[in-house]
Amino acid sequence: MKTKSLVTMWIVAVVISISPALAYSSGQAPKEQQPQEQKNVSAQDANNIPPAPPVVVHFHLSGALTETPIEDPFGFIGGEVTSLEELLRRLEQARKDEVVKAVVLTFDGMELGLGQLEEIRGALKKLKSANKRVYVHAESMNTAVYALLCAASNLSVTPESMVWLTGLYGESLYVKGLLDKIGVEGDFLQTGDYKSAAEMVTRTGPSVPAEENINWLLDGLYDSIIGMISESRGLAPEQVRLLIDNGPYLADCALAAGLLDSVKYRDQFLADIKKEFGDNVKINNRYAEKKGPQFNFTNPFAFFSIFSDWGRQRKKVSKDVVALVYVDGMILPGYSQPGPFGGSEAAYSGDISKALEKAADDNSVKAVVMRVDSPGGSAEASEVIWNAARKVKAKKPLIVSMGNIAGSGGYYVSCGADAIFADQTTITASIGVLGGKFITTSMWNKLGVNWVGYKRGENADLFNSARRWDEPQRAKISQYMDKVYTVFKDHVRGGRKDKLTKPIEELAAGRVYTGKQALQLGLIDRIGSLHDAIEYAAAQASVSDYEICIIPPPKDFFTILMEKMSGQGEKPSDISMQTSVRLVDLSSPLFKAVLPVLKQLDPKRACAVRRIVERIELIYREGVVLMMPQEFIIY
Repeated sequence: MKTKSLVTMWIVAVVISISPALAYSSGQAPKEQQPQEQKNVSAQDANNIPPAPPVVVHFHLSGALTETPIEDPFGFIGGEVTSLEELLRRLEQARKDEVVKAVVLTFDGMELGLGQLEEIRGALKKLKSANKRVYVHAESMNTAVYALLCAASNLSVTPESMVWLTGLYGESLYVKGLLDKIGVEGDFLQTGDYKSAAEMVTRTGPSVPAEENINWLLDGLYDSIIGMISESRGLAPEQVRLLIDNGPYLADCALAAGLLDSVKYRDQFLADIKKEFGDNVKINNRYAEKKGPQFNFTNPFAFFSIFSDWGRQRKKVSKDVVALVYVDGMILPGYSQPGPFGGSEAAYSGDISKALEKAADDNSVKAVVMRVDSPGGSAEASEVIWNAARKVKAKKPLIVSMGNIAGSGGYYVSCGADAIFADQTTITASIGVLGGKFITTSMWNKLGVNWVGYKRGENADLFNSARRWDEPQRAKISQYMDKVYTVFKDHVRGGRKDKLTKPIEELAAGRVYTGKQALQLGLIDRIGSLHDAIEYAAAQASVSDYEICIIPPPKDFFTILMEKMSGQGEKPSDISMQTSVRLVDLSSPLFKAVLPVLKQLDPKRACAVRRIVERIELIYREGVVLMMPQEFIIY
């Protein structure tokens, strides 16, 4: 307790020391220093009040774009992490705001998935349909980013920069050669020729069905990109393909080819916009940002009021609610351990089922939207989330919105919803099951380590890493996988019913589709954004005046810190069965030393290696999983 008290006093001292900066960070004086608003304005005075100056909203697209929102009331993250929902909310507010005449976006390398890219593009199109000009400036861009930014009314780049309009390039990762070098062997089974996730560790390249599936998927993504560019730039698809095949382009050449509207330095670009709207135009760089509560930090006890006041502020709900629940990341059993800025890097079944249970039982919640951005994971955890979603659907409308990817376990948890929305470029389906284990005996032999095993029970060593399965054991695993596969297909049949355009056997077996392809096959209901799904959910619940509430609400750094210090915070309602044993430890000195270097030299591949390690760890823990066929990266 003494240690916690000392830490608390230290935090208070730090906050008090920086209080002047925090107090004025919003650009406003404390309440007692603000001038009183004039009241009882006469009708004559009102007529003489000049109209509000036009507002141009400026958004900076930089840093990382996340699915799950992160609370940052004190600006510690500094705008380097933005949630998709928050960005879309602010763009939508600008669309409805009559004072806002235009929106400016400056692109500085924000990390985007194809589904997220498509959702932002949709928001820009809505702005234009509301007669609001959309100006975009970038230093450079690749093909996918160009497909987003070309939706602007005016697209400009810096002189001498490159427009990397070269198409889509993808890579699948295979690590069998690496495992061979360290003496590790994969022993895997799969349901369906296209459920090829195990090939990453059992082959050095794709099988014929796997390659067929990858090409089918990449064709769908490329066609969507072509369609976006064709629509925005008024070009025939054949012209777009030819332009891509002749790329990349220097800025001037891109302008001459009709791919851009201007070539300007950023300061010149922004100055020209101000000139266009007049000297009295107001440029708002903080438009519709969520603001935390304001405090008088000259009071030394103000720090302690932050949490109670802020908590009360977040709990106030005066309208009907559409709840938003995230399934973001690999699906794992149990409960998360949030990082210092909230959230975790996986979707834990305990957290999500508890959130869905709250949404189902809360009478103010009239409908639920489950946002899924997941490559799948644990079969058991996916079943837990599916069941919790089923219980929500029994009480109120349940709509799924798919993000960049909602495959395998990600589709498993989605298929029972009343309606499924996805983007054209969402990657989904992969209805199939993978099971296996890694044989590490050769690795230990190379290290001079000998393990001697003892067992009681014929199959006690079922997931032992010393040897491959014998035939009776392989039959048992195969039988279990067939059962999981049958349940998966039954969930899809039960959820999609007569919407499926083909027999389930022709859709399953691990096949992967884009959102556009999935719509044609009846695996989803509509092409649409997260906000489209929210509006549809509200309509299904017959509510028009509603608030969007995230369940559970995102926590900030200080809330998490205080909960850890006090031992408070929400506790799991059941026992987590997670094991602390790891085949590969991501926190080991080796990975801590190597991964940052790889991330600097080759960030996409480094992240892919990390995800492969996470998958290997999950397979090691569970044996049978619902996982996407390949680790696939797109440049």
